[in-house]
Amino acid sequence: MSTFDRLDGKVAIVTGASSGIGETTAEFLAAGGISVALAARREEELEALADRIETDGGDALVVPTDMTDESQVENLIQTTHEAFGRLDILVNNAGVMLLEPVERADRSNFRQMVELNLLGLMNATHIALPIMREQGEGHIVNVSSVAGRVASANSSGYNATKFGVNAFTEALRQEVTAEGIRTTIVEPGAVDTELPEHIPDDEIQERLQEMAGSMTPLESADIARAIRYAVSQPQHVSVNELLIRPTEQA
Repeated sequence: MSTFDRLDGKVAIVTGASSGIGETTAEFLAAGGISVALAARREEELEALADRIETDGGDALVVPTDMTDESQVENLIQTTHEAFGRLDILVNNAGVMLLEPVERADRSNFRQMVELNLLGLMNATHIALPIMREQGEGHIVNVSSVAGRVASANSSGYNATKFGVNAFTEALRQEVTAEGIRTTIVEPGAVDTELPEHIPDDEIQERLQEMAGSMTPLESADIARAIRYAVSQPQHVSVNELLIRPTEQA
């Protein structure tokens, strides 16, 4: 991480920070001098992460948050701003991947993906923007997916939310870029995280596991490193989109 400039004094929120990409991104940002607010539902995991960050000399704030609850999202943004006096980076990472064929899908899974993957991200951005506008700068990083570019059978609900993330982020970019606020879409391919473990269809889960076993998948650190790269650029540089696949992924 010594290849990056330090960002002392900056403040970031990372959602979905209890595991995987969010957890590692929080560690990478904190190692660069950024004060990090950690958001997820699993408070115990957040506390353990905060302890590691602080042991390494970083600054972390635990804010247990259900990103599908608007009042909790508002509390996350406000609590962070009150604690640190500013908000420079919002990493919207929280999400689920509940893959099922449309006809057999549980409609509650559609709803959960829309509320978490898309609406949670939109609400957090909406609440954070006035703070960033007042500062005259800020950075919204939205973690999407290759599934936000390429639709696939059995991924319809997930595709819909990630296509939505991409469209929302690009529209947002056009609205705020003249105000010094930058946006970045990060689109990972296959990453070795717990995300596939929540797929409700056993056949689809098994197929994905076989695919992952046929290649060297990305690690959370690969995505965290990309996010750290994007947010560490000079103010006049805006890295709008990062598509990252394992080398062996077709």
